Amino acid sequence: MPRHPGFSPAVHDIAGAVYSALAHRLATHRGEVYPLHVGDTWMEPAAGCRMEDLTVAEHPGMHRYAAPQGMPALIDAVVERVRQRTGVPTERENVLVATGATGALGAVAGAIVAPGDEVLLLAPHWPLITGIVQSFNGVPVDVPFFGVADSPETAVEVVRERRTARTIALYLNTPSNPTGQVIPRSWIEALAEWARREDLWLIADEVYEDYVYAGEHTYTRPLAPERTFAAHSFSKAYGMAGNRCGYVIGPAAAVAELRKIGMHSFYSTPTAAQLAALRALGPAGDAWVARARELYQAAGERTAARLGLPVPQGSAFLFFDVAPHLDATGLAGFLERCVDRGLFLAPGASFGPYPTHVRLCFTAAAPDVVERGVEALAPLLGR
Repeated sequence: MPRHPGFSPAVHDIAGAVYSALAHRLATHRGEVYPLHVGDTWMEPAAGCRMEDLTVAEHPGMHRYAAPQGMPALIDAVVERVRQRTGVPTERENVLVATGATGALGAVAGAIVAPGDEVLLLAPHWPLITGIVQSFNGVPVDVPFFGVADSPETAVEVVRERRTARTIALYLNTPSNPTGQVIPRSWIEALAEWARREDLWLIADEVYEDYVYAGEHTYTRPLAPERTFAAHSFSKAYGMAGNRCGYVIGPAAAVAELRKIGMHSFYSTPTAAQLAALRALGPAGDAWVARARELYQAAGERTAARLGLPVPQGSAFLFFDVAPHLDATGLAGFLERCVDRGLFLAPGASFGPYPTHVRLCFTAAAPDVVERGVEALAPLLGR
């Protein structure tokens, strides 16, 4: 029977808000607000890499479509960057420029997920990956990982326990949003080898690759290039979230399929955003990242110290359990009390089975604003 005027069952199951169901109160709160619920930065992009720096005189056609795969000059710069950082042979055919890492991961899901296919998500995880898998009628499977795995062997064991005959891929995010942890190299090596044995795709979300404060970032693609999609972001790397530009690297034959999804969803990434991204891949962007990393690390250390939490190893987040500080109103009531103080946090359930956790982004506002927001939070945590 036709279901008109109904909607797709897949859409029905996708969350309508993942960062804060109370965000609408930002506009009506009286007094200073501390919007620490969304992963963003207070910093503007590097001078010379901003929209105000681009002109039609210098870039004729900058308001027209770019090639669906991406601007050739940007693709070439990405290829060179990836070769330098990973050592993996990489050509233009391995690259798709997309509307942020979000668009890139959407293209991956669209290309590999058939209805009913399961994708294992190391949890807690970036919240939008759940809806991306669901958008293509796939089944996201949360795999509690951070705080559970403690060795290469247990890392494999926790994913093996959730694998079924319908599993087609494993998604991992390091440095982690939301935990701020960096997955050790030996664990990723073990997971990559397991994925090879099980003949699964690997989806490596590496958007915080430049923001490691302890240890080092391990790229997944060198460990299993024949089955890995690696997503990267100019949003997170260079403070360009509003530009919507990122890219994904993968096997050439697979990326050809990703391009089909990209063409029939976002068609091409905004041309001006690609021009700004190309500039960011030069010395100005490198200097910006070095400075941002220093400021982010300091902000994370201050925030963790004030709240009595472990110092983040990377990314821009703290993820912690507030169960001891909940009353009969539960997490919803706790978040309401935060909003009453102008503080907005993201609920843990957006990141997997974490109904009493919250995520705080310590780069979402200027350092002094973050500090005042943390001071508003501290009494609620008995600090």
